[in-house]
Amino acid sequence: MNILHLDSAITEDASVSRQLTAQIVDRLRDANPGATVTRRDLNEGVPAIDSTWFRAVRVGTDSPTAEEQDRIRTSDTLLAEVQAADTLVIGLPVYNFSLPATLKNWLDQIARAGVSFRYTAEGPEGLLTGKRAIVAYTAAGTPMGSDLDHASGYLRHMLGFLGITDVTFVPADGLAFDRDAGMARAQAAMDALAA
Repeated sequence: MNILHLDSAITEDASVSRQLTAQIVDRLRDANPGATVTRRDLNEGVPAIDSTWFRAVRVGTDSPTAEEQDRIRTSDTLLAEVQAADTLVIGLPVYNFSLPATLKNWLDQIARAGVSFRYTAEGPEGLLTGKRAIVAYTAAGTPMGSDLDHASGYLRHMLGFLGITDVTFVPADGLAFDRDAGMARAQAAMDALAA
């Protein structure tokens, strides 16, 4: 089993999503002793896509500039990590009712027509199939699945668009109101995970 461990919380050691993703990865490793883990902290920086990225990665040039080569290298590296993974463990802290900008940037970097998805006569088809995603959803006051939650549905949709349809959420929400209850929900969801 190859595990891709993604964190995006800006709160460092105080982050509940980071604590949960670490626990999930530990459980997966315990159940799969030969598992390998690639860890990427998106908080360390994932560049937003821009015109340079579009020219280099989407359009392609015969002689890319050094800046374009850097954009290609970054996008290729992020995508290769997903392609090599069997299971993605993703930390999803909710900021301002949505996902962190770095997590959105990561999704934009790996959503590549002809590589991670393709257009067909029947509509788009995800090419990153056969993978599982476990998402640690954490929020101080945004209940998962509520009208205020613009994070979990978007992430599920994007993963599905790329072909990752086996998505399980480990929710720790309402932490500002009843931290113990939120953590208990997350623990119950982790206990129910099939390793």
